[in-house]
Amino acid sequence: MASCAFAGGCPSDYVAIAFSAASLIVLFARATYPFLVHKVASTKSSGFGLVIIQLVGSFNLLISLVMSINFLKIKHRHQWQECYIWAVWFEGPLGFGLLMSCRIVQAFQLYYAFVKRQLPPLRSRIFLPMILLPWIAGAALIHVRKPMNRWCHMRSQWVIPVVCLHGLYVASLVGVTRALRHIEFRFHEFDDLSQGITVSSISIGLWVATYILNELHEDIPWLQVLSRFLLLVTASILVLAFFSLSVSQPLLSQMSLRKREHLELKTMSSALGIRDNGIILRTAMLDINRPLDELLQHTRFRQSFMAFADSCLAGESLHFYDEVYELSKIPINDPVRRVYMARYIIEKYIVAGSEMEVNISHRTRQEILGTLDLAHPNLFSGSIIELIRLIKMNLAKDYWSSMFYVKFKEESLKESDGNECVTGLEFSPRLSAIRGSDNPFHHDNDFH
Repeated sequence: MASCAFAGGCPSDYVAIAFSAASLIVLFARATYPFLVHKVASTKSSGFGLVIIQLVGSFNLLISLVMSINFLKIKHRHQWQECYIWAVWFEGPLGFGLLMSCRIVQAFQLYYAFVKRQLPPLRSRIFLPMILLPWIAGAALIHVRKPMNRWCHMRSQWVIPVVCLHGLYVASLVGVTRALRHIEFRFHEFDDLSQGITVSSISIGLWVATYILNELHEDIPWLQVLSRFLLLVTASILVLAFFSLSVSQPLLSQMSLRKREHLELKTMSSALGIRDNGIILRTAMLDINRPLDELLQHTRFRQSFMAFADSCLAGESLHFYDEVYELSKIPINDPVRRVYMARYIIEKYIVAGSEMEVNISHRTRQEILGTLDLAHPNLFSGSIIELIRLIKMNLAKDYWSSMFYVKFKEESLKESDGNECVTGLEFSPRLSAIRGSDNPFHHDNDFH
């Protein structure tokens, strides 16, 4: 015990390492499960980037503890194994500091979206490095002053500033989270933030205790072994409890390992519980001679047209129309669900370089990105008007002569004696040029 207490390699050390390795495996499984099992496409949104950064920060934190606190028996330390690389940089700015900063950025985004109903003024790729600056400055100062002994233990006068830096970030997260307490989130974001605060606070408390014990009782072998065992096990629990998809990717959180009962929810509208409120009347009379923007309000016609657009590799506009139509079903007095759906649509279709970016004017795109109310009923009206005009000029003309329309017409004729009655099926190409109401959702809007 006495020899391995300072040199490393005790049985308890290997148990702690195995526990941390298992926690990393579970962590990566939770993060990749929706993509590997449900074949969910990756996204370029800031929320997805924060998930990746959290995984990197979790790995850095655990590996830094293993390398800096003598878990492994290393006779001769090389330059890349020195304390200041692992105990200062990887454990600080690239480990715990990165995890806390990611969670603060996520809370900041939730605050702007659901409290102010705006997109954050700073992109996460800019805001995250700004939050990390105190960690980087502190790590640089410690690296220059070199206050650590050969066991990678800090001198007592440095422990308080380091603990205060950890506490400052927890306090910042508490402040932002407190401002969100009155929001009725749909995907447990507030609970996840609160859980992160609780676990990080407990971890800091245990780390403070181990710091003090290591500083005051470096000559007690069993205390050294016990303190580093608790330190690594606590950190392993921290990275598991701290990680959450719901804060950044609520739809993916419905496919996580712990929520098997929601695996069937594969669209944001279904995850939000959006139901048909009577706007789309499946039993209503469908007149093919009506303007295109009115025909698209019919469920089966829109699905047929969307399938045709996908076959032409130009389905983004129709999918965007369908998502916005789902948004229009959410009542105005339900701003939380409207914000969820609006954020999802913006990240998927509006942000430059997004997964299914639609072809709209720069002015319209900037109006959406700079909106002062994400829950506004006319948020996407301008973009819908532009896209409907583009569809009328190209896709619509080809659809009427396609097999998709022929199939739709045949199925409609078979059901003509049932609930649905379709009229005007003998279509003339001139009808594609009919100009109807610009706004398919019947809002009073003028397009200039």
